Amino acid sequence: MAKPAGSYCLLSCLFVLFVSCTSAAKNDQDKQVYIVYMGALPARVDYMPMSHHTSILQEVTGESSIESRLVRNYKRSFNGFAAWLTESERQILANTEDVVSVFPSKTLKLQTTASWDFVGLKKGKRARRNPSIESDTIIGVMDSGINPLSDSFSDKGFGPPPKKWKGVCQGSKHFSCNNKVIGARNYTPKIKGVPHSAIDNMGHGSHTASTAAGNAVKDVSFYGLANGTARGGVPAARIAVYKVCDPCIKGCTTDGILSAFDDAIGDNVDLITISIGDDKGLPFHEDIIAIGAFHAMAKGILTVNAAGNSGPELSTVTSVAPWIFTVGASNTNRAFVTKAVLGDGKTVVGRSVNSFDLKGTKYPVVYGKTASSNCDAASAAFCSPGCLDRKLVSGKIVLCDSVQNVEEAKYMGAVASIARSIRTDTALVFSFPVTALSGPAYDVFLSYINSTKNPIAAVLKSETIFNQKAPVIASYSSRGPNPIIPDILKPDITAPGTEIIAAYSPSVPPSIADTRHLKYSILSGTSMSCPHVAGVAAYIKTFHPRWSPSMIQSAIMTTAWPVNASTLMPEFASGAGHVNPLAAVHPGLVYEASKSDYIAFLCGLNYTGKNLRLISGESRTCTKAQSKSLPRNLNYPSMTAQVPATKPFKVTFRRTVTNVGTSNTTYKAKVVGSKLNVEVFPDVFSLKSKHEKKSFTVTVSGKGLGGGELVASSQLIWSDGFHFVRSPIVVYAANW
Repeated sequence: MAKPAGSYCLLSCLFVLFVSCTSAAKNDQDKQVYIVYMGALPARVDYMPMSHHTSILQEVTGESSIESRLVRNYKRSFNGFAAWLTESERQILANTEDVVSVFPSKTLKLQTTASWDFVGLKKGKRARRNPSIESDTIIGVMDSGINPLSDSFSDKGFGPPPKKWKGVCQGSKHFSCNNKVIGARNYTPKIKGVPHSAIDNMGHGSHTASTAAGNAVKDVSFYGLANGTARGGVPAARIAVYKVCDPCIKGCTTDGILSAFDDAIGDNVDLITISIGDDKGLPFHEDIIAIGAFHAMAKGILTVNAAGNSGPELSTVTSVAPWIFTVGASNTNRAFVTKAVLGDGKTVVGRSVNSFDLKGTKYPVVYGKTASSNCDAASAAFCSPGCLDRKLVSGKIVLCDSVQNVEEAKYMGAVASIARSIRTDTALVFSFPVTALSGPAYDVFLSYINSTKNPIAAVLKSETIFNQKAPVIASYSSRGPNPIIPDILKPDITAPGTEIIAAYSPSVPPSIADTRHLKYSILSGTSMSCPHVAGVAAYIKTFHPRWSPSMIQSAIMTTAWPVNASTLMPEFASGAGHVNPLAAVHPGLVYEASKSDYIAFLCGLNYTGKNLRLISGESRTCTKAQSKSLPRNLNYPSMTAQVPATKPFKVTFRRTVTNVGTSNTTYKAKVVGSKLNVEVFPDVFSLKSKHEKKSFTVTVSGKGLGGGELVASSQLIWSDGFHFVRSPIVVYAANW
């Protein structure tokens, strides 16, 4: 299954604990759900995919009725089905002529009052709008559903859906679409006793949908924190809901995700936002999101995907295909801090979203390590479940060596908790007063406890601070290098993902053990940055409706802001930089890549026969030229290559730009920020007309990275004096 990317997955995973779900019963223990992928739909008018799928399944299983076997059909944008199969049946199907591949369905994970202002898309004259085109723009949201009653999704002032819309509203009898949320489909398994509806019972889907395209809603806050107007990037756009995630299945099934792509393409959405991913990057022919997104790209639909929440470790990015726009997470200039005051008056500052007000009252403090009678010291210090003694904890503030177990202190009667956290750049929501401290700040408390006979302290209500250093990559945001294709830089871009306030589901608590119900909540993760970029992409599309997915992606990447480099190997954290919506509307030049370019790219990776057909959906044979193409020569807005660590190297990138700016203009190349030798040829070119193309090469050489450095980077900037078209150039050591 797929995984959501919000609150660096912590909250998304914890939501499962709040819903009483029965397990989806398997038909037989020796069967599991497999996806049977059959490529492109035949062009024959008389072809009936569902009948074909039925006959194949009947023949393989020997059963006349396959109702209990068939899970879903793929019949609108590509061909195939999902079914319960035994291993022997899978093998038979895999060797059937009409079948490209058979692979198991699995479960993936789910991976703003100030954020849109921070990126520059403010309300007012600077952020121009095309209201009529924006209103005809449809964003497909693949997530956990939506809360249709939220003000963010009201259709007040909206006319009927665009004429191009071909979707349906199948949210359930309790789910009503309107002229804002124009369609809804549910792909989660039906479970006995659990309502089958597109209504969001995780909060995640509502949050991502409203971030991308929610209405402007005034006076939104989290119990007084972060007060302001919550809105999406394109408030006038329409939303189509594709529910693929549910707490009852603890994630998102890949067979459902592929079906959602099939329908979203057929429904005629303009772009897709999907904050879902696997635990690791997968080869393209095993990556359901990559397969679905390829079909979307071929139909002119851009797929925006979260990078994942496994940072700061390197090579953890999970969205790796070049036809997908992969988004990392950064902060804004706003943060939530929570102070703790010791009995001697000393104050330490931590991070949390704490809306509880203890009025500054000081309470006795106890360390988890000394508040246990039945656990070893290390487990007790972590406040591990079952370790704390209620008699020693009740009515006190408890220190925990891990922020993951603070709710255990609440269960035992604690009034508040102070915890050590390895991630102090993100504030989480808790069900009682908590502040998460960095190691040094936490040690101040330990020292105070050890030196004081009757230690006391207070945990204050959170404060909102502004003007912090930003944008900075969030520690949880997954990094490159690309684990599958080393010569494609991923993530592509970064956007606000930390402490984002947006629509939520009132039926879902904002944190574990919480009893509060709210319409708007604060989440963090690449799940939150992904819909920001989807909103920006939709915004650009309102000015350039005919631009292809690669043109929109290029425009956003080449106009990005530089990101603060205070992180390990920043090139693999931020990609091209931080999204800059207003500049992206007028990029000057774009790097275009078509379906045929991506197929040549795959041929160069030795994708042939069934594997190539699996991704593209078509039977194709690679030409000699395609088979010799190098991945780094894909016409991509960034340039990346692995090189020997200590030996001399020389690599060449071939690129072509298309003029989308003014006619009769001259661009000059400039390379900045590198110790490398970089040659651009030609380094000057003139463009007489719009849509004219110019090709060039970039040759990077060196005597080896040396000096213990594993990565070297620079930037190529093409400029005509008005436009600045920026591309990162990154070389890094092989086998690093």
